[in-house]
Amino acid sequence: MEHTPSPPRPDQPDYLRVLRTFLVNSLVREMQFRGNFVIELLTHAFWFTMQVVLFRVIFGNVSTVNGWSRGEYFGFMATAMILNALMEAFFVPNLANLSEMVRTGGLDFALLKPIDTQFLVSFEKLDLGAFVQLLLPSGLLAYSFAQTGHLPSLTDAALYVGLLLLSVAIYYSLMLVFASTSVWLGRNQGLYEFWFYITIFARYPRDIYRGSWAADALRFGFSFILPILLVVTVPAQVIVGRIFQPGFLAVLVVAAILSLVVSRWVFHRALRAYGSASS
Repeated sequence: MEHTPSPPRPDQPDYLRVLRTFLVNSLVREMQFRGNFVIELLTHAFWFTMQVVLFRVIFGNVSTVNGWSRGEYFGFMATAMILNALMEAFFVPNLANLSEMVRTGGLDFALLKPIDTQFLVSFEKLDLGAFVQLLLPSGLLAYSFAQTGHLPSLTDAALYVGLLLLSVAIYYSLMLVFASTSVWLGRNQGLYEFWFYITIFARYPRDIYRGSWAADALRFGFSFILPILLVVTVPAQVIVGRIFQPGFLAVLVVAAILSLVVSRWVFHRALRAYGSASS
């Protein structure tokens, strides 16, 4: 008798299929509000243009910024923009909504679904405008190669992508921890904004934080305790061909693993403390 394979158990969902469903739903949602989608793209393009114009003006008056030439700095800017675009595409719209789910009871429905709750609240809504936004910094990165004359090898490109993924993991974990506090605080807008304040430090190369005891303390703390200054600087150094400290690669790997473990632990502690909107 021919054996008929059993269907997958409900406790083992096909996460790739679920992610594709989220993508299709996001596309349908965006197409229902095409005007808003176009405005979002224009807003991203305007912000990108202003950033590039600002630093072209700066480099019109100086040749380097703490050792970063114009081409190298544009590679750094492109890396920061790519990282931010990935966060905005996948996680920002979802985790920013977690406190609202706690307040309105939407988290009740997420807990009832036969899928990992963290996966659901992290990926349910995708920002397609942010995906399109990736095209602009990618072009800026190519421009930086033309300016510096450095063409990264395949090894450099693979390392760059790997480091970006580690950086996304660190950013995501930090945001998830802040978002999870909404279970205890009810509303955590201040902590959520604190995530943006911390990540502002990563918008500038680690090398500029020097010259005073405060800058040195900030550079140490945000390099080895909470490595915010490494999430953009190290990938950018790799892709533009600057010399970097190999030890920082290990710091990013360890930080990404620890942050994912800790953030998942905090999230599950929050779920255990959650009493549902009706209780």
